[in-house]
Amino acid sequence: MTDIQICPCGSTHTYRRCCRPFHKGTAAPTPEALMRSRYSANALGLTKYLQATWHTSTRPADLTLTDNPQWLKLDVLTATMEGNDGTVHFKAHFQEGNTTHCLEEHSRFVREHGRWYYVDGKTSTYSKPQ
Repeated sequence: MTDIQICPCGSTHTYRRCCRPFHKGTAAPTPEALMRSRYSANALGLTKYLQATWHTSTRPADLTLTDNPQWLKLDVLTATMEGNDGTVHFKAHFQEGNTTHCLEEHSRFVREHGRWYYVDGKTSTYSKPQ
């Protein structure tokens, strides 16, 4: 990924102007910005960023992206922020082999010490006809 390519998160901005600053340590200002940067991190294989932005109460001890699918598209459906709590409802489209799938999630986020963290989410996955 070069800095001048369109960001994987689906914004119309370049990676340099969108998710790269978060991947380099800048705190995401909203739950939606954090979720988008985590989607991009999945697409780019940035496991350290994913772990660093996962709340300690639910973070897995080890995270590998060995079987990471090809991420195709992100659709943010809704995003809320109230005080130090936030939610994001999204659909992430991906491909495994010749089949396209969609992961839909209602995610929860919390802000601590000025930084947002992913807590958990309720997910469903379905295959899309070709």
